[in-house]
Amino acid sequence: MSRVLLPALSALVLMVVPAQATPVAADDGAVVVGERWLDARTVDLTVSSPAIGGHVPVRLLTPPGWSPTASRTWPVLYLLQGVGDDYTSWTRETDVEELSASSDVLVVMPDAGRAGWYTDWWNGGRGGTPRWETFHTGELPQLVERNYRGGTARAVAGLSAGGTGAFGYAAKHPGMFRAAASYSGLLSTQFIGVPQFIYTTVLREGLDPYGPWGRETLVPDVWAAHNPRQLAANLRGMSLYMSYGNGFKGALDTDWWSYDAFETIVGTTSPDFVGRMRSLGIPITVNAYGGGTHTWKYWQRELRASWPVLMAALA
Repeated sequence: MSRVLLPALSALVLMVVPAQATPVAADDGAVVVGERWLDARTVDLTVSSPAIGGHVPVRLLTPPGWSPTASRTWPVLYLLQGVGDDYTSWTRETDVEELSASSDVLVVMPDAGRAGWYTDWWNGGRGGTPRWETFHTGELPQLVERNYRGGTARAVAGLSAGGTGAFGYAAKHPGMFRAAASYSGLLSTQFIGVPQFIYTTVLREGLDPYGPWGRETLVPDVWAAHNPRQLAANLRGMSLYMSYGNGFKGALDTDWWSYDAFETIVGTTSPDFVGRMRSLGIPITVNAYGGGTHTWKYWQRELRASWPVLMAALA
């Protein structure tokens, strides 16, 4: 297609996809203040969020036949990013647009900060912003359901820290999600060495490393309240999928030598979570694929592998 036609096509998309005339706010006043259609299915929202104390971008992929004025609602899949990335990562790095094109589901990809760790930050016991959990599980679902025909059948999936968030949110909010998937997520956050790794990811983004949950050795109860392993019993009754590698060269790595310390940490700690689930008698699909790095090529594969699990739960 000629590049000359793209502006005209964009204008046409804006004309034929009706916008919400008067956005309906969430209970705490969060509201959509910007809406930009990228194509006939993809819209970027700007949310004014009291929980975050500013504006937060969110990307939606609408399903076939979707309309903001439809009389029906659609199931919702929330896709969560990793540390050091943003809300565009899933459409930038995977084929989720193609994968979801024939699925009767609204895909919601919210920003989560560069290292927000999917939690309301403890901030030394003072609380306050950012409150990412409040945004993702309170404000955002209300906005999606009140303005974009999202339904109450929900699933959540994420990679790396987003996998931690997916299982953490599902466990802390029983009944909110029908399914959860984690790709290379840290699901045993109090395993030896993991708190120090999390501190590093936050500090790397120029933020307070103890902001999310404090120093684990001083406030282990705060960490436990957000540790998927400690909350595992709350996952009973959901459709669950998790996958991880060991950090060494795998089937999708093309370099003659590949090693990824991040995935080694994930691969070392994930069996602890799996063991906890087995001891509780909670069914979970586990793909411990051995060789594999902490990279998108594996998460793309695992998104496709888990898609039937997620869609069956939402059907």
